[in-house]
Amino acid sequence: MSQSFDVISSQLKKRHRKSARLKWISMSALGLAGLFLVLFFADMLSKGLPAFQQAYIQVELEYNEDATRMGRAAMDPEVSRLVSRTFERLIPGMLRDDPELLGTSETRWVLATSDVDQYLKGHDNKLRGNQQEVVEELVEAGRLELRFNTTFFTRGDSKMAESAGILSAAVGTVLTMLVTLAISFPVGVMTAVYLEEFAPDNRLTQLIEININNLAAIPSILFGLLGLAIFISFFGVPRSSPLVGGMTLALMTLPVIIIATRTALRSVPDSIRHAAFGVGCSRWQVVRDHVLPLAMPGIMTGSIIGLAQAMGETAPLIIVGMVAFIPDVSASFTQAATVLPAQIFTWAGEPERAFVEKTAGGILVLLSILIFLNASAVILRKKFERRW
Repeated sequence: MSQSFDVISSQLKKRHRKSARLKWISMSALGLAGLFLVLFFADMLSKGLPAFQQAYIQVELEYNEDATRMGRAAMDPEVSRLVSRTFERLIPGMLRDDPELLGTSETRWVLATSDVDQYLKGHDNKLRGNQQEVVEELVEAGRLELRFNTTFFTRGDSKMAESAGILSAAVGTVLTMLVTLAISFPVGVMTAVYLEEFAPDNRLTQLIEININNLAAIPSILFGLLGLAIFISFFGVPRSSPLVGGMTLALMTLPVIIIATRTALRSVPDSIRHAAFGVGCSRWQVVRDHVLPLAMPGIMTGSIIGLAQAMGETAPLIIVGMVAFIPDVSASFTQAATVLPAQIFTWAGEPERAFVEKTAGGILVLLSILIFLNASAVILRKKFERRW
């Protein structure tokens, strides 16, 4: 008897040791994942926060005849080398639009070059020794300083880092997501309603369900190839447009919305359906007036998460051409446009040091939007979900 007790005690001790080891391994994995997440955010913040500041320089402009041909002629030669070419190119046009400016002078704050900006931030730059001395003199005189970078939010892409912004990419993202939502949400919800509430349980519906689950797991770049083959090559939808990008992302988002909607519909107790049938409702009335309203919080949560996932996709949009250089804001669903992930991808390939912080700044903006969308999904679920 005592021997069997000793055996059982020994086995229990081994189980407890294994349980303790598993617990510590799980906690270590969780801590390691948290550490990587903290390091990622710290790296993005250290690189991205400087993108929200930009160097501005105060210059004295003398609008003379030479400035009508070359904007640099309106400024002091030493200072003009520190001013962004974006502003220099505007001066001849300003004189053509307003001839009365000729012969006058004024003092303005304008964009400095990316090298000046990087020098003020303590990063690598291409300023020569004499240019650095001029920069120091201007800083001491209060004519050169870092300000909030409104250009980053009010302009589109540019080959000059100091004037590159995310406006065109942000508008393209909104237009693309509107197309994605307009297609994927009604089609996905209605498909899920049919499969869950109306479709008979036979081999055809089982095959459809298997394919929907498979579509939710395949690589996103395959949807880009599908969009290129069907929407662009076959139907002739304009390449690089929010329309083709939204339709491609809708294909990718459909399985997510269908699965989320079916899960939400299954969470509604059958007693609700039986009660509605008991008072004489048809099957469609049961679904429309009772099941769908109760399942809507779960449907909205799954749809928001699916759209957030689609918003962060780059590979399928690169395939359909939404990685082009787009300096101007797209005015319609059929004009060429780009999106935030593709814009970040483009900046990441630029050789200039200033584009590194632009890339990280774009990532911070995109992360903020995605965190907001996921947080909204969680809040909606907590607020409207019912426990049966």
